[in-house]
Amino acid sequence: MDSLTQAALGAAIGGTVLGRRLGRRAVLFGAVLGTLPDLDVLIDYGDAVANVTQHRGFSHSLFMLAGLATTLALLSRWLTPWRDIGAGRWLAFFGLCLLTHPLLDVLTAYGTQIWWPLAVRPAAEPLVFIIDPFFSLPLLIGIIIAIFTGNGRRAPAWGLTLSCVYLVAALGAKSLVEHRLEPVLAERGLTAAPRMVQPTPFNILLWRATVVDGEHYHETLVGVLDGSRPPQLETFSRGAELEPVALGTAAGQRLDWFAGPFLRYESVNLGNQQTLVATDLRLGFPGFHPFNFALAERQSDRWQPLATTRQLSAGEGDRRGAMRHLVERMFAPDVGFCLSDHIASHWVVRAPPRCE
Repeated sequence: MDSLTQAALGAAIGGTVLGRRLGRRAVLFGAVLGTLPDLDVLIDYGDAVANVTQHRGFSHSLFMLAGLATTLALLSRWLTPWRDIGAGRWLAFFGLCLLTHPLLDVLTAYGTQIWWPLAVRPAAEPLVFIIDPFFSLPLLIGIIIAIFTGNGRRAPAWGLTLSCVYLVAALGAKSLVEHRLEPVLAERGLTAAPRMVQPTPFNILLWRATVVDGEHYHETLVGVLDGSRPPQLETFSRGAELEPVALGTAAGQRLDWFAGPFLRYESVNLGNQQTLVATDLRLGFPGFHPFNFALAERQSDRWQPLATTRQLSAGEGDRRGAMRHLVERMFAPDVGFCLSDHIASHWVVRAPPRCE
């Protein structure tokens, strides 16, 4: 999630756990702890791929944060003026403020290395978009009330409760969407295919499903309010013929570890030079993927890895228009919002009849 939401979550937890004893100071301390893991964005790991794939790494490790929380709890028990607060309460304060940060990040599509230093893929179980005002606002309202009134516990606790209820609602919405998607995937023989189902920007009413099938991937939008209307899959090329070239580079292997099968490859002309570009399909929105990386250049009929990979700008397009159509699609499945309208035509393999 965005850093403001993470700070608000830490503040709400801080107020809930120690607000009665520390007042608004519990809220402020919690806000600092809640945003602390994201300070890894200040580290330059050397190139664009490393900066993306190593973010949410060691600073989001449950092992590291549990150790830090224990250390801070022991120090606070003996070195602060509030020695009447037991070690268990301090541990709950630091542990919850720190550990909920990576756990909330797991609920977004980006992925989080909660088991670092174990070499496993980042965990991602999307329930909310990376910015969701309906989750964040109850937290922010609660801590603002706490700061102005001095009652550090009641309002943050209510804000935290409402935000947790929203996550439960998101889980229910995702379960409903996946239930509607299953028959369509079964009909296509895609039941076991890698898939990611995630909410579209800023809501939990309209969900995007991405399903990878070898050389192709399929996209669809499924709304909570769609009723009995079955999802319509649109099929696109992954550029799989370029995948071996990408995997022949260190950066390509790192991206494969980070995003798994949800990568698309293409050869584009950049500055009169054929360049192999990899795109993370999980992040952003079809036609507006912000994570694109130049991995290799073609020289003398051979691909040569780039010494320093470059992150390219997101695809151009009418973002405002796409968002407006998404809102319309959210409440009216017959609007016929087609993902293929926002993807270059050479990627489109098959679009449903309503897109023609």
